[in-house]
Amino acid sequence: MTILVTGSTGTIGAQVLANLQSSGSEVRALTRSPDSAILPKGAKAVRGDLADVDSLRAAMAGVSTLFLLAPNVPDELTQAMLALTVAKDSGVTGIVYLSVMRGEAYADVPHFAGKFTVERMIAALDLPATILRPAYFIQNDLRQKDALLQAGVYGSPIGSLGVSMVDIRDIGEAAAIELVRRDRSPAPLGREIYELAGPDALTGEGIAAIWTGLLGRAVRYAGDDLGAMEQRMRGMLPAWHALDMRLMFARYQSDGAVATAQDIARLTALLGHAPRSYKGFAADAALHWAKG
Repeated sequence: MTILVTGSTGTIGAQVLANLQSSGSEVRALTRSPDSAILPKGAKAVRGDLADVDSLRAAMAGVSTLFLLAPNVPDELTQAMLALTVAKDSGVTGIVYLSVMRGEAYADVPHFAGKFTVERMIAALDLPATILRPAYFIQNDLRQKDALLQAGVYGSPIGSLGVSMVDIRDIGEAAAIELVRRDRSPAPLGREIYELAGPDALTGEGIAAIWTGLLGRAVRYAGDDLGAMEQRMRGMLPAWHALDMRLMFARYQSDGAVATAQDIARLTALLGHAPRSYKGFAADAALHWAKG
């Protein structure tokens, strides 16, 4: 039995591979550059790209279980749907798909709407899949380091309704658990859906207060100006991507993205421990920054 991990050299893919390392499973890591890919021991690099159907067909030969993470690119939806088609045609009997929390509700956010369309395909074709719906990644806030330390500002405009941010380590762990469970099953398993979220409903002001306590200096929330955020992001991202992010944060501000007690209980049961908290992440980051 063989597991194929897509997005293997990215933030989440690396977490998945790390958690699969001691599973005893045969693991392939899909990458465009297998000769230079840095992977955990035991993972075999295989050349492939979700945008290249022929390479996908070659990479999925003999694969029993697939971790599907589609990149945030303009044709993300097409890549994900074609990857599922190739998986079905190749005889893959278990799929773990990385979707997003609130994909069904945020109809005007491109990457949310696209991921929910992939979920619809999985349901319509009755594919044997676990759908993981992560909230906003806690580790994205490592990008706030300079603003926090130099200006005393928390700049992510998440608003006041609450977002149950998730630690990427919990995402990788949950994905690996489901990949191994499906890979070892003697028959295809039914669909499962997990909301991957942290235990807290975090707000901009609340996160600023956490950093104030940990850094020993006043940290203020920069506010909800989405236009300014989009302009900042255009310095790092393509214009389409910056607008996509602005639309996501607008929904966080207007709707929030708070996990239910049932969501947290199911995730806790899956992981075997409570999901990690933002304050724990921030305490580790503050200590690391203090050490230089």
